[in-house]
Amino acid sequence: MTKPLEGIKIIDFTHVQAGPACTQLLAWYGADVIKVERPGAGDVTRSQLRDIPGVDALYFTMLNSNKKSLTLDTKTAEGKEVLTRLIKQSDVLVENFGPGALDRMGFTWEHIKELNPGMIVASVKGFSDGHHYEDLKVYENVAQCAGGAASTTGFDDGPPTVSAAALGDSNTGMHLAIGILTALHARNRNGGKGQKVAVSMQDSVLNLCRVKLRDQQRLDRVGYLEEYPQYPHGSFTDVVPRGGNAGGGGQPGWVLKCKGWETDKNAYIYFTIQGHAWAPICRAIGKPEWIDDPAYMTASARQDKIFDIFGTIEAWLADKTKFEAVNILRKFDIPCAPVMTMKELANDESLRASGTIAEVDHKERGKYLTVGSPIKFSDLKVEITGSPLLGEHTNEVLETLGYSSREIAALHEAKAV
Repeated sequence: MTKPLEGIKIIDFTHVQAGPACTQLLAWYGADVIKVERPGAGDVTRSQLRDIPGVDALYFTMLNSNKKSLTLDTKTAEGKEVLTRLIKQSDVLVENFGPGALDRMGFTWEHIKELNPGMIVASVKGFSDGHHYEDLKVYENVAQCAGGAASTTGFDDGPPTVSAAALGDSNTGMHLAIGILTALHARNRNGGKGQKVAVSMQDSVLNLCRVKLRDQQRLDRVGYLEEYPQYPHGSFTDVVPRGGNAGGGGQPGWVLKCKGWETDKNAYIYFTIQGHAWAPICRAIGKPEWIDDPAYMTASARQDKIFDIFGTIEAWLADKTKFEAVNILRKFDIPCAPVMTMKELANDESLRASGTIAEVDHKERGKYLTVGSPIKFSDLKVEITGSPLLGEHTNEVLETLGYSSREIAALHEAKAV
């Protein structure tokens, strides 16, 4: 079975996380992704946070599956010639260099268009072009702070908090993948003309914080946000506050203790009180009298005592593990979930069966776990392969570019590859 992106060749000039997350996604779906790396060094994540000395770190392996590795020194004339040939035969070039790096390399947008009018050049940036911080170096947590996520995460009596989820990096990569696919579709409709695509990390974080931008406008208009824990007993300033574990969609929710919380830091469930689920909640926790009680029967009536209600639910949870509690509550169609640890997720049979977590082989480290495709298809089985060793496919790629064995040997001797 052919894969949807088979025949699409991508030059992957990215490193660390945002760019590699983008190109890995495209590689999963069939694109021929050639990761271009510095000879002798490669992507910095190959050696970051190593758990096995001398072996590619999990940081690298989990972001570069299904790719080929080509080592190339673009500072040499021979290396520039290899890249020129590669551009002529490729569809997409993805990069997350600092501003102007491609230009200094001799590959301006104008030159790339001359070499290949259909080329799509996709870039990860910290901030959008023209932004007053466009020269600022950006990493994951910097992006979360610049994009509004940190100021709205955490508890109101504590400092801004960054998320463990890669809102700045992998999220930006996914946005860029959408941009690349859109540009490829556009190229098919406009006579083969390529274009530039760019996604900034700040913009990507803000895109995921749209409900907080919504809340800022509501706060500006009415002066309070009734679904936040500060209402009705607390106070609001003129900016969206940190809401702790409150639900962002207008339905009260909170993280509640379960049996064993004293020794297990993750013995909790997330519990949401939705209006239509109020009667089932009351029945589940043994409070049927609350169903028709005017003091509890509507969301507005419950708001001023919402933490007392959560306290009652927590008392009901005291003799139940998080999994036992969810198994009871799911029968009442009550929105909830156990707080899952990374260890529990790694061993989750359902995630293994669906391919969301995959066990793959690596030539040096052996078997390891990595994330699989979060997107499921009816007509595509996504196969995850191990990440490439540094320069593993250099000769193979050079052969596809028309280099003879003698010429390849000369490139190695010149240290261009």
